[in-house]
Amino acid sequence: MRDSEKILDSWDAYSDEHTDLDGWPHDDHAYGLRASQRDADTVGAFEPLRYGARHLLATAETQLAQLPENTVQSRWVYQLGVLHAALDRLDELHEQWLVTRDALPATANPGTADFDDALAEHHAESWSYLDDWATHGKALREINTAAHKAPSALVNAPVRRTAAQK
Repeated sequence: MRDSEKILDSWDAYSDEHTDLDGWPHDDHAYGLRASQRDADTVGAFEPLRYGARHLLATAETQLAQLPENTVQSRWVYQLGVLHAALDRLDELHEQWLVTRDALPATANPGTADFDDALAEHHAESWSYLDDWATHGKALREINTAAHKAPSALVNAPVRRTAAQK
């Protein structure tokens, strides 16, 4: 997620420098190429997290449910919802990419226009959902930190003495 945040920050700096005051690119072609690179980099940054993302969400939800109310940020429930929706859509887009890739001509390999254009389109469709993870993914760390700082239920449980200890 940190890599995605760096990619987004770099994109924002590029976009600010290469667009006019109304947000229109100075050079459409160069801007499009840079956006395509941003999309591919963001997909690459998310890929190591992708297969464990559902587990991370489930863990955060469990931790959140067990936190004392006074330690919970109200935005966390919303952010987890955004992350769930984004992951669902990313899974759908991945399945669509596999169908698209399998339908490409046998000569369409990485480095050919057919393959690279289809992959760039897939990355572009995925980008906003990956951006959701870059933007809201920090909630997972925040919830985990709060859970580790919260007093344990075992620590607060009343001590019961056995007859032998009395």
